[in-house]
Amino acid sequence: MTRHWIRAFSLAIGLGVFALAAHALEVVDERGVTVSLPQPPQRIVTLLPSLTEGVCALGACARLVGIDNYSNSPNAVLALPRLGGGIDPNVEAIVALRPDAVLLAKSSRVTQRLEALGLKVVVLEPKSHADVRRVLDKLDQVLGTHEAANIWRVIDASVSAAAQSLPASAKGQRVYFEVNSAPYAAGESSFIGETLTRLGMKNIVPASLGPFPKLNPEYVVHANPDLIMVSVRSAAGMEQRPGWSGIRAVREGRICRFDAAQSDVLVRPGPRMDEAARLMARCIAEKAG
Repeated sequence: MTRHWIRAFSLAIGLGVFALAAHALEVVDERGVTVSLPQPPQRIVTLLPSLTEGVCALGACARLVGIDNYSNSPNAVLALPRLGGGIDPNVEAIVALRPDAVLLAKSSRVTQRLEALGLKVVVLEPKSHADVRRVLDKLDQVLGTHEAANIWRVIDASVSAAAQSLPASAKGQRVYFEVNSAPYAAGESSFIGETLTRLGMKNIVPASLGPFPKLNPEYVVHANPDLIMVSVRSAAGMEQRPGWSGIRAVREGRICRFDAAQSDVLVRPGPRMDEAARLMARCIAEKAG
């Protein structure tokens, strides 16, 4: 009887270990580091808006226990604890939440400190269309959700549909997309620039200048774009900048001013990239000349 009980107990332990091994997972993050997790995390902290949105798009919003100060979509995350900026978040507050995994950008300065405190850290940071797809796949691995392929298919098809919605007469316009009034622009090689290219537009900022270069304002004057895309905040006083009154887009009122919520969609490389394409397409269609 005792021997039988011991054998049954040993079998149960063995099956338990097998079950744990079956659920264990490994993911290689942006650093090239292999992060091992015993099972898909159930308590997750995200410190980048695009990662927060990615987790939620994959159906795992309920697993989030804390977010960065700038994550504001979807509405389900608004009541979660705010842990500071993604670069220098509040480490003590993160640890207090006892997360199974912390998802953050490569630019964050707390990665090694969090790991030293025993937390599992996965570094992911999308910067291009290809990155968005790759990060969704990585999140899929971490979460065990198996939804990334379908989500990407919808995003990609929606961007194509936005492009197809534009009349031929609207294509080929020379566009200046201002990220902020320094001015920093979204260049051809940025994810924003990639979307503009797919919509059939020509970016006045070539890939050779980098994804988000700071420009001399005179550069924009000489480039003389047909259309300007900018946030409402950055657009203040744009027409009064030296020489800008002569820019075709300014002279003809062909400036699309996006409110704060729309700007958030446009400047985040994540699962709302299809919505960003629709916002741009609507702007292009309305201002086509």
